[in-house]
Amino acid sequence: MSQVSEIMKFNQNFVEHKDYEAYLTSRYPDKKILIITCMDTRLVELLPKAMNFKNGDVKIIKNAGAVISQPFGSVMRSVMVALYALEADEVIVVGHYDCGMASLNSDAMIQSIKKRGVSEQVLDTLENSGIKLTKWLRGFDNVEEGVIRSVELIKRHPLLPPNVPVHGMIIDPATGALDLVADGYKQD
Repeated sequence: MSQVSEIMKFNQNFVEHKDYEAYLTSRYPDKKILIITCMDTRLVELLPKAMNFKNGDVKIIKNAGAVISQPFGSVMRSVMVALYALEADEVIVVGHYDCGMASLNSDAMIQSIKKRGVSEQVLDTLENSGIKLTKWLRGFDNVEEGVIRSVELIKRHPLLPPNVPVHGMIIDPATGALDLVADGYKQD
């Protein structure tokens, strides 16, 4: 049985037995907080538990490394939606120790892309169109710098409402311990 078949079979049972009722909530975060964090599998259940969040408490945006690289990209658009349409009024960027983005090797990624069937012609076309894959696929040197860079990008965004605190934290993916690296309540 394929992964998708297993998901669909489980889902049918989940709906038939009304297991969803335990998760009913509104679209608005009860704690009015937006979390931007990494997609790392170790954080799926650990991060909400370590931060004392349950279903319905917060909005969570996940991507590779909790990195915001484009001030007008999809992550920042989601930040604005959370703040203006979904009643969030505080932002926390949460990176984690032992993050794969800290050791991401763009050349190795490009080799993997080729191995999985993307042609050299496609890669050349992208490069000739001004898309520098080695830059686009770059990670960060250390987690704290990555978190602070994302916090600063959010804080300096021209559409950020005044007085919205933007914090930065790093979580230990083994223990759940949090380090505060940017306190959004303190003014620069």
